[in-house]
Formats: sequence, structure tokens, C-alpha cells
Amino acid sequence: MCGDAVVSLVGVSKTYRIGDQVLRALDRVDLQIQRGETVALMGPSGSGKSTLLNLIGCMDKPSEGKVLIEGKDVTKLSHDELAETRALRIGMVFQFFNLISVLTAVENVEMPMVYAGIGTRKTRRERAMEALDALGMADKANRLPSQLSGGERQRVAIARAIINRPAILLADEPTGNLDSQTGKMVLEALGKLSLQGQTTLIATHDRDVVAYAQRVLNIKDGRLV
Repeated sequence: MCGDAVVSLVGVSKTYRIGDQVLRALDRVDLQIQRGETVALMGPSGSGKSTLLNLIGCMDKPSEGKVLIEGKDVTKLSHDELAETRALRIGMVFQFFNLISVLTAVENVEMPMVYAGIGTRKTRRERAMEALDALGMADKANRLPSQLSGGERQRVAIARAIINRPAILLADEPTGNLDSQTGKMVLEALGKLSLQGQTTLIATHDRDVVAYAQRVLNIKDGRLV
């Protein structure tokens, strides 16, 4: 096992029972993602991309195998320990932004620190502004989500995802709800984070992501191919 692997999956399978049928969403997946690496995960709908992200994001547990985050086997963690790992070591970016409409951009970015009980109000504001600045959004810090474009909202969502300095950033179709030009801006923002050493896994249908990834994985019928 590589000592600098942020994520390691060992023989991971995930099955779901639907009536009398057993659906195998993932089938004996082995995977390592190294620190500072940006990986694109590509595959058709139903291929297992979201299931894989859910397991790495500690939102679910495998039916078989091990999932290790920074060497810790998260399949053995309690509910509370999983919640703490999600809050402090995992950053999540979604297709539909999931910003809180009544909060400004900077207040949205601060929320993971508030939930985790990290820092003083001053510290949270300073770190939130640093994250927004890294995404080129510092000048929009006091705007509500409704006052931002789709690309700007996604960059705020990315800033929120990195505020707790996670071990890995998981992005699930981050450009899927954007036009091509706006999507390119979001990918450039993710690429900038990669240059700064952020470990990132992007699940996507967007072939443009390939240009920003150091490695591309293809998944089909629950298997990496």
C-alpha cells in the first residue's frame, strides 16, 4: 500500500437488493489516488460512478472490501466517526451547487467550519475569503446566490468544499449544469487547485475534464476498465 495514497480501495464491491434481485453496483474495485493527484472518473449513467464517490465520500459503506482515507479504514468507523471524517477530510462539489439562498457567498463558504465548530468568527471569515480569492470570487463575497451566475455559484461551492482543507475533493458532475464556456471556467478553477496540491476526483460525462486531469479512469458495469 503506497504510503502517500490519500484514497485506497481494496477489493471493493457494493450490492443492493431490489425484491428478489441483487444489483451489483461495484464489482471488486481496486484503486489508489495519490496525494496531489487529479483524477477523472468517466462512464455512462448507471456505471457505478456515483456509488464509488459515495463510498469514498463516507456516505455509504461497501458490501465487501476496504476503503481507506489517508490510511484509515473508514469501513470500521462508527456513524459519528464517519460524520467527522466527512466534515474534516472530504470536500464535496455537486452538479446543482446546493448553496443556501439566504446566505451571501462568504457566509455559504463559512458553513462547513461552523458545522464542524472550527475557529472563531474572525478566523472563519478570513479563511472563507482566502478560499473565495483562490477561486477568483473575492469581489463577489457579499452577493447572494441569486445575484451570481451559474459558474460563479459553482466556484463558491468549490470554495465551500475546500474551506476545511480536505484530504480529497470529490466533484460529482461539476460542469453538468453549465454551458460549455462556463464549464471551462469551473474546470480551470479546479485545475488551479490541482497546481496548489489539492487531491481531486471528478466524476463526469464531460470529455473536456480530461485536459485537466493527470489520470483518467473509465468505469463500466461497476468495474474499472
